[in-house]
Amino acid sequence: MQQIPAIDPAKTALNYHNPEQVEAHTEEHPDHRMLGIVVFLGSEGMIFMGMFAAYLIYRAMAPMWPPEGTPARELLLPGINTLILISSSFVIHNADTAIKKNDSVGMRNWLLVTIAMGVVFLCGQVYEYTHLEFGLTTNLYASCFYVLTAFHGLHVTFGVVLMAGVVWRSRVEGHYSSEHHFGIEATELYWHFVDVVWIVLFLLLYVL
Repeated sequence: MQQIPAIDPAKTALNYHNPEQVEAHTEEHPDHRMLGIVVFLGSEGMIFMGMFAAYLIYRAMAPMWPPEGTPARELLLPGINTLILISSSFVIHNADTAIKKNDSVGMRNWLLVTIAMGVVFLCGQVYEYTHLEFGLTTNLYASCFYVLTAFHGLHVTFGVVLMAGVVWRSRVEGHYSSEHHFGIEATELYWHFVDVVWIVLFLLLYVL
């Protein structure tokens, strides 16, 4: 019976901590991680586009939109939330800029600020939910509102968790550097995606 050769744990991808080992491993196997992130975001974008399309179809077919009896929408809190989320995109970019200068402390601080802004956004959304004068089943507009904003809020939550993970892993000296910072770039790209989706949501649900 043929024996299966044992796998040396020291040679697996997850154990390449030394920069020279990482570079050698990358040369042997091309790095397509960013392509994977782009494909993932593309698939998420298609889900959101499908939901946007459904919302626009409902709106086009309805004789009145929002339906009669729907309370007026408050713009102050959502507007502040929008400014916070858009501003956070510039803040997280500073984190990426910092690590490209090998400033791991600056990168960590900028990410912590972005995390705080994301949490404030989520708290603002929860506050809005608790003060809305319509519920999930009030009418079609209300259902669309809750589904779209909650689905987006789930993505914001995931983004905050991603950033927290990056901050946690950055505790290890040299884990991120000007040469090796994929985790930070991927997280930044995801956060920009979340921001762009919210801008579209804000325009559809609150402005138009």
